[in-house]
Amino acid sequence: MDKLSKAEAELAALKDEITKKDAVIADYTDHLKRLQAEFENYCKRTDKERKEFVAFASEHLVVKLLLIIDDFERALKQLAGVPEETRKGIEMIFKNLHKVLDEEHVEPIDSVGKKFDPYKHEVMVQVESEAPADTVVEELQKGYEMNGKVIRYARVAVSKGKVHAGKKVLGGTQNV
Repeated sequence: MDKLSKAEAELAALKDEITKKDAVIADYTDHLKRLQAEFENYCKRTDKERKEFVAFASEHLVVKLLLIIDDFERALKQLAGVPEETRKGIEMIFKNLHKVLDEEHVEPIDSVGKKFDPYKHEVMVQVESEAPADTVVEELQKGYEMNGKVIRYARVAVSKGKVHAGKKVLGGTQNV
């Protein structure tokens, strides 16, 4: 019996050792899974940051290009006495600049006749007009969005409301 109880003791010790090693293996496995998940999240985060950096760099360049486009728009309005070939050349450059903007997903903000939106418009002046209050009546500088984000606010003139015989009317009803 002594041999049997000794063998049972050894078996119990071996089972206990296996249980401990299984716990260590489970701990290492959990740790490895966490590290793998952290690494995957790190890869996703750095990829997102890289894309944001590239978008920011593109946005910065596009904002500078918008100043040149503004100059071209002013120049196109002054082409009355310029030879036809020169005018066509300037218009072609202007179209190419707009093509670059299209490729970068840059779109002008449609403002005139729209309700004032503080997320897209910067009010430069309020004017009395026949348009309802808070309606954009003139665009002083074109605004632009890039990939749905405003990169330059439209500078606008906004209506104070309708004016009739010296009395201001807001929203179409007369205040008496």
